[in-house]
Amino acid sequence: MRQLLPVLALATALFVQSQTTALAIDVVPPGNRNAEQPSIPGASTRRTKAGKTSFDAKYEKVRDLIANDGQLTGKIKSIAGKYGIAPIHMVGAIVGEHTYNVDAYDRLQSYYVKAASYTGNFRFAYDGESIGDFVARPEFAQCASKKGSYALWTCRESVWNRSFRGKTVGGTSFPNNRFSAVFFQPFYAGQTFGLGQINPLTALTLTDDVARISGYDKLDENDAAGVYQAIMDPDISLAYMAAAIRRSIDAYRKIAGVDISKNPGLTATLYNIGNPDARASAFSAHRAAGETTWPEENYYGWLINDKLAELEGLL
Repeated sequence: MRQLLPVLALATALFVQSQTTALAIDVVPPGNRNAEQPSIPGASTRRTKAGKTSFDAKYEKVRDLIANDGQLTGKIKSIAGKYGIAPIHMVGAIVGEHTYNVDAYDRLQSYYVKAASYTGNFRFAYDGESIGDFVARPEFAQCASKKGSYALWTCRESVWNRSFRGKTVGGTSFPNNRFSAVFFQPFYAGQTFGLGQINPLTALTLTDDVARISGYDKLDENDAAGVYQAIMDPDISLAYMAAAIRRSIDAYRKIAGVDISKNPGLTATLYNIGNPDARASAFSAHRAAGETTWPEENYYGWLINDKLAELEGLL
């Protein structure tokens, strides 16, 4: 019995520690932190005016697409369940993308038709150098030991920002632009695609998660057509959307000690701006310094929280 007491004491201590750690997670309250919508970027405004439409009209169009398509809402609910997130987070991302980025199609079937058109012989490259050859450069050697696609491509993007972006290396001048825009947009720089408006680099980053949870084939940066087929297909695109949202929620919980899963405006914001790990780290540092209490939504996420009751009614 005496020998058993230390073991019981250790088990009790570990249990108490685990409970304390669990209680340390602060739940971000629902709603917007900003009373008024933050400024909408000029590019979004210009794109909407060029289409001779308005943000209100685009919002209503994507809202109606979701409201009138039981097949789509069924897919959203099913996929959200697999990734352990509430389906409203996926609705928020879809609505935000099609309100401030591209206009929605009237029917889900149109996205399948569009996906079928993305075939052909094209590749991810810059100035004649394929992405495969580019990441084989010695500057990327530090990324070789990274486990999983998320860590690997996050490392590669960091190397790009640090060693290549806006610099001349080996006689090649590289643009002062995002890694995804320079190497992963053979059609239109800076454009995202499909129902989920997924960026090709984002898809490569999340491919291990999607392969593990949804069972889709892993993507290969040397097969650009395969990447585009994945992000254009509505079913696969929704899986990547869910994986991105799951990553954002996990990043803020693990890195910053806050639970953002009850605030769809925040997950929509992170879906819009990306880089959840870096943003969670920055928020954590600001919070520790007493500069902020909760993460804030941007213009995109603000809309989702503002329209939350209506959007939840779609489900």
